[in-house]
Amino acid sequence: MKGNSEIFRKYAIRPKKRLGQHFLKDRNIARRIVDALSPEAGDTVLEIGPGLGVLTRHLLDIAGTVIAVEIDDKVSDLLEDTFGRHAHFHLIRSDILKTSLREICSQHNNDTLKVVGNLPYSITTPVLFFLLQWKSEIESIVITIQKEVARRIVSPPGTKDYGALSVAVQYHTTPERVFDIPAAAFSPKPKVDSTVLRLGIRESPAVAVQDEDFYFRVVRAAFGQRRKMLRNALSGIFHLSSQQYKTISDHSGIDMKRRGETLSLVEFARLSDSVLKFAEDYSDE
Repeated sequence: MKGNSEIFRKYAIRPKKRLGQHFLKDRNIARRIVDALSPEAGDTVLEIGPGLGVLTRHLLDIAGTVIAVEIDDKVSDLLEDTFGRHAHFHLIRSDILKTSLREICSQHNNDTLKVVGNLPYSITTPVLFFLLQWKSEIESIVITIQKEVARRIVSPPGTKDYGALSVAVQYHTTPERVFDIPAAAFSPKPKVDSTVLRLGIRESPAVAVQDEDFYFRVVRAAFGQRRKMLRNALSGIFHLSSQQYKTISDHSGIDMKRRGETLSLVEFARLSDSVLKFAEDYSDE
């Protein structure tokens, strides 16, 4: 592939800050990312934000079908020129957050997708939650994200990086840090290093709860003000009496003087199920 500066000139590509564009340029790292995904000949791979196509090139050598979703028109032109004649390459010029994964599966006669991509730092969390919403259409995910965010996702209870994002991702997947990538591997060079993260989709959530939406309301409330004890953190949303909080504590076995960051996913499940018994009339305000 030609040098990045030459490609940028030919296609009038100017990396956009608002899109968080930092293009991977290291081919060896690209191979390692593809190896982490482990695509096979019968797989349909969804690549998010392929950029200059460094990952795409390796994917096409192995996977049965590669669906590239790219929002930037000029970058899409480059991808079309580079891979458009490949029978197994399909380009979607769109925002990944507005893309139907079920429709992609249907169009390509595949029940599930393998997902890979170097996610822009600015939209990492929205894309993660988008993918979790489509988890029934996904077999596995390998993403490159900001090192700090990866650390938060895999963090266990009782650590400073553990939070609502950790609980949400660990509830739906088994996250695993694969390897770190230095900032110099990208063009333009970002200010921070990145981490390749592998997310294995769980067949069923990590814990059983009575109401999943309610479970995450409790989680968000508990982490809304990290320094507050659970009783005070939950009081901002659930308008319960002192006696009700005592009953919740007795029923769940959770001391309401603890902080949210100390609770495991299992403990959050016990807490949310107990709060649910008393919180029929609650408010997000």
